Parts: sequence; C-alpha cells; structure tokens
Amino acid sequence: MANSGSSASSKGAFQADSDVHITYEDQQKINKFARHNAKLDDFKEELKVKQNELKNLEDACDELMLTDDESEKIPFFMGEVFIYQDMENTQKMLDEAKSRVQSEIEDLESKCAELRNIMGDMKTQLYAKFGNHINLEAEDD
Repeated sequence: MANSGSSASSKGAFQADSDVHITYEDQQKINKFARHNAKLDDFKEELKVKQNELKNLEDACDELMLTDDESEKIPFFMGEVFIYQDMENTQKMLDEAKSRVQSEIEDLESKCAELRNIMGDMKTQLYAKFGNHINLEAEDD
C-alpha cells in the first residue's frame, strides 16, 4: 500500500520538463521577445537621457530670464566650444533645442508604446502555450 500511495503522489507532483515541449518556432518567438525587451530597455535609457537634457534646457531658459542686462553676451555651449551671443539669439537657440529634444522624446515614447504592444501580443501567445513554465515579466530595479 505504501507503494501505491507514493505513485499517486508522484503523479500529482510538478515535473519541470514533463509538460513543456519547445519547438524551434517557439524558441524563435522567445528570442524575438528577448530582443524586443532589450530594445525597449535601450529606448527607456535613451528616454531618460533626453528627459534630463530637456530639463537642463528648461533650467537654462529660466536662468536666462533672470538676466538683467539685455546687452550682455551669453555663452552658449555648441559642440565642443562656447559661442557668445546676445540674449535674443540665445533664447532662440534654446527654444529650437527644446523643440528638437521634445520631438525626440515623443518619437522615443512612440517607439516604446509600439514595442510594448508587440510584446504584449507575444506574451499572450507564449503564456497561452507555456503557462507558468515561462516568465516574461521584467524585473524591477
């Protein structure tokens, strides 16, 4: 009787590899998901950099407004050098830089949303096939 009890319990026990069969196509989907996830991480990092750049430009605009002397030449860092120009031109260059960075941020956010949609569809397909035998959730840092 002890043997029949142990065989019944072994049938109900989780066996890691017994229910999971991964085909070549499945592995390709998993790899594609991983590549999309890595690309999403890259976009998120780039987005952080652009958001910081935009904040710095906005801070520069705020500082420029505090300047009392309209005729004062203001240093503007361009490439690897500073150029000195009047307040009007500096403000114009800051506004153009802000517009450019805001456009880049919107583009990155769009790319992130598109990747999240694609990955969501892939998650649905992979979880439908593998259930809890696969983990596609991102780790929180």
